[in-house]
Amino acid sequence: MNLSAVLYVDRRDDQEHVQMSVWSAPERTKPLFEEAMKQKFKPAKKGDSFGPSWTNHWFKVNLKIPSEWTKYPVVQFEFDPGCEAMIFETDGTPLQGITGGGGGDRRVEYIIPHNIVKSGKHEFVIEMSCNGMFGIPWDGDIIQPPDMNRFFGIGTADLVVPNQEAWGLRWDFNTLKELSQTLPGNSPLQNQALVAANEILNVFDHRDPSTITKARKIAARVFGKDWEEKGAKIYEEGDKNATVLGIGHCHIDTAWLWPYHVTQQKTARSWSTQVDLMERYPEHRFTCSSAQQYKWLEKQYPKLFNRIKDKISSGQFHTVGGSWVENDSNMPSGEALARQMIFGQRYFESRFGARCDTAWLPDSFGLSGALPQIIRAADMPYFFTQKLSWNNINVFPHTTFNWVGIDGTQVLCHMTPVDTYTAQANVGDVRRAQQNHKNLESSETGLLVFGNGDGGGGPLAKMLESLRRIRAASNQSRDLPVVTMGKTVGEFFEDIEATSEEGKKLPKWHGELYLEFHRGTYTSHGSIKKGNRKSEVLLRDVEYVATLASLYQKKYSYPKTKIDDSWEKVLLNQFHDVLPGSAIGMVYDDAEVLYAEVAKDGRDIIEGAFRVLMPESTPIVKGSALPSKASRIVAVNTTPFPRREVVEVPLGASSSALRKEAVQISKSGDVGYVLVEETAGGAAVGVRGMFADISPASASVTKDGDHVLQNSSVKMTISKGRIVSLVDVALDRELIPAGESGGLVIFEDRPLYWDAWDVEIYHLEKPTKLEFTNLKVLDNGPVRASLQSEIKLSDSTIKLTISLDAVPATTQANSRSFFRFDAHVDWHQRHQLLKFEIPVNVHSDNAFYETQWGYVQRPTHRNTTWDAAKFEVCGHKYADLSEYGYGVALLSESKYGFSCDASTLRMSLLRAATAPDAEQDQGEHEFSWGILPHEGHFLQSDVPTAGYIFNSPLHLRAVADNTVTFSVALTKTPFQVSGAPNVVLETIKRGDDDDRDGTTSVILRLYEAFGGHARAKLHVSDKIVVKKASLVNLLEDEQQELKLVDGALALEFRGFQFQTVKLVLDDSATE
Repeated sequence: MNLSAVLYVDRRDDQEHVQMSVWSAPERTKPLFEEAMKQKFKPAKKGDSFGPSWTNHWFKVNLKIPSEWTKYPVVQFEFDPGCEAMIFETDGTPLQGITGGGGGDRRVEYIIPHNIVKSGKHEFVIEMSCNGMFGIPWDGDIIQPPDMNRFFGIGTADLVVPNQEAWGLRWDFNTLKELSQTLPGNSPLQNQALVAANEILNVFDHRDPSTITKARKIAARVFGKDWEEKGAKIYEEGDKNATVLGIGHCHIDTAWLWPYHVTQQKTARSWSTQVDLMERYPEHRFTCSSAQQYKWLEKQYPKLFNRIKDKISSGQFHTVGGSWVENDSNMPSGEALARQMIFGQRYFESRFGARCDTAWLPDSFGLSGALPQIIRAADMPYFFTQKLSWNNINVFPHTTFNWVGIDGTQVLCHMTPVDTYTAQANVGDVRRAQQNHKNLESSETGLLVFGNGDGGGGPLAKMLESLRRIRAASNQSRDLPVVTMGKTVGEFFEDIEATSEEGKKLPKWHGELYLEFHRGTYTSHGSIKKGNRKSEVLLRDVEYVATLASLYQKKYSYPKTKIDDSWEKVLLNQFHDVLPGSAIGMVYDDAEVLYAEVAKDGRDIIEGAFRVLMPESTPIVKGSALPSKASRIVAVNTTPFPRREVVEVPLGASSSALRKEAVQISKSGDVGYVLVEETAGGAAVGVRGMFADISPASASVTKDGDHVLQNSSVKMTISKGRIVSLVDVALDRELIPAGESGGLVIFEDRPLYWDAWDVEIYHLEKPTKLEFTNLKVLDNGPVRASLQSEIKLSDSTIKLTISLDAVPATTQANSRSFFRFDAHVDWHQRHQLLKFEIPVNVHSDNAFYETQWGYVQRPTHRNTTWDAAKFEVCGHKYADLSEYGYGVALLSESKYGFSCDASTLRMSLLRAATAPDAEQDQGEHEFSWGILPHEGHFLQSDVPTAGYIFNSPLHLRAVADNTVTFSVALTKTPFQVSGAPNVVLETIKRGDDDDRDGTTSVILRLYEAFGGHARAKLHVSDKIVVKKASLVNLLEDEQQELKLVDGALALEFRGFQFQTVKLVLDDSATE
């Protein structure tokens, strides 16, 4: 109906009315406002182009507003750079974001305050950023790698007067059209809307302005008399029992198709826009998660941060999530997931005076069954998500339900029936909030989370206008669900509790929320997975030795700020598009830098602590020279398990005195193998010679050319490049079925669309078994035997060392040794997936996979579609297949993708996707895995302990003979568990509130690992004087006071429960 012809009353773009000057920041730097304003600007004009991609350009804008425009209710400046931009006041306060281009997220208008229009002049600043809302895909497909040389032209820089009545008619007509197209045919409201829309088409004439008002009166027959004058009060009329709550949201991926620094700008643009909308739409409530984004805003845009604090205080801007970022929840460790909540909640409480009540992970690629307990322990009773609507095989059966975790803890969960967190607030969205609701029998309310997202933006004025019209229509008719505004997400959940007998009427879902999609994210970008795992283990060790040092020597200051800084970097990289490997290459350049910083700072902290605990020692590090006096080796065990194992010691020219410590020296002479025995959490001097109860390990070649690794407990035979035999020597049991073999296997890996995200089930139909070629004996005992292989692929090389030690995996009775595989891969394949597989003569319907603070069982068959969907799953440090009396486990030190098909265990090692990172996984990789046979079922085994130790190398240090002394804290750990072998003491750290309260406290976090009850005693050294002991939640709120009896605390656990103990120490008495 050519409505666009009347949308504007007047427009000026000439030099008299619009003057601009520009300064382009060098290369891809991101200067802040104050720095930019110090630069020299040059003239600019509409039509100029700027680039290349990811660059930033600052404009000073001077407007001369015609005096006759004061009669108009709205005057605005339209700026369309074809990309993203942000408008600032001249004092540096961000006012709103700009999204250029012609998409549905377009927002190019800046409404000039009326008092400024009256003054006739206006000056402000624009920062133009050369990227779109979804990055800069080179061919328009958003998941493709970015075009690094894109330029953007200023399409409009115009001073305009919008025709408010014409815009109102446009929004009226859109809603009428949606009503007529979305509601069931021949229903009353559908008919009314259709008739009204048709009549408007007949009445409106773009040449006659009076027809706009006539057309709007026709629309009012559907929306109600004087509906528009009521404004936000329209929500106070009609049915008081609204079934749909609209909440504005702006999902900003902390990194994805853009790097971290661009997210910092997106956050300011998006949130300033929402503050602006709140001024014009009083009903507008906006919610956003991710403490990291708030912290960036606080540091870089303090004026905007203060405006948002005001809106939080007024109840218009709502914090949700309680986490540092919207993290992946498959791969982070239990402690890391806890820290996501701890760091997030503590930040929100410290800045805004309140914690979040709703955990918020709408876009994470599956949700661990450990989360309900972690969420509850972080003081949140509610959880919101929606990603399972993407399942590609089964439809998830619930909308509102109680999610029961692996330990039995439950949290009230809502998955929006609108099936998106970026709803456009149209009629279809509101109807889906009811039509798609799967639990109307027990709860009829649905959450409408609306606003542009992923790349930010959030709600637009047109969305708020649409919802007003939808509510007005529902006030006149029962054909449309009633939508309301103005409540918080927490209030939404409170209403559910009130109407469902505190959730008793709701269905339950037990265990993980497995996403039947994006299964490739367990493997993509292997170096990031490795960085995550190594950082988690490092920070555990850092906190442990730093805590010991702080207790041992009062002059030592626990480096909490530096530790927290490292944790924040690790938590940031656990964002749900970074750790999963589904971001562009620029993101991983940044992530690798962060991991390198964590590694360096972690090593520095550990070294500083060891200077207190072991003053005369030197770290033994490959490539670093040792003092000439170094003659003894000390191995420090930071795990809660006793250990007996073989360790490698580099033997350079300066370490000749250490050679006598070695039981075995490599053929090359540059590595010594030392046999050590450690108490739990303690240190011991290296042991000379073999233990009496240990038989040598050997590597040999048979007359038929087969290669054999063997010790007294296990034996492996490789024939024609494949593992054809795996024998438990003690039981004389062959573990590989006749005619089958294990080893490396490569699959074609071409997903239907989501390249870095997905592996499809059909990839399993095209395997190519690889052979261990160029095999040779590397070491032949007595404590380590090893083979070496080099495998050539079309474009890649795999160098592999397969080794077997003389000692068992753990000190548990009947423990077997494990076969270790150390790979160095120069990887240049494309769209291929490298795995390791081992078929075993073990039968079970379920395999065990480690998850956070426990395990999860998953099917080994495809009886149902729910079973078949789990053809690739996530595991942490182990995957195990067991039957009565026996089992076999795969151990992993940095890989997360597993499967068990019938009796074949597989571990995914490397992928080679080309989008959104064209160079994903290309280059060199080093990683390890292991095969651990074990007598007894998994539940009787040492697999969790072996996996823990496999990921936790001993800290090796060199000392002189006369300085083999170290603190009592290293002689015997001051904290130890007894009476419950299924309980693991995971974390030892200083309390988070010590600096604030002036106290000395220690936090101890323990978990039950096997899924059963336990009564454990937590022993505290008599060198430590405890004033008070308490059970606390993750935020260190006291839950229950404990009594220390004979130096021990009695703790009771249910299966997979974790508990946090806080010890407040008498600092003056602690030795």
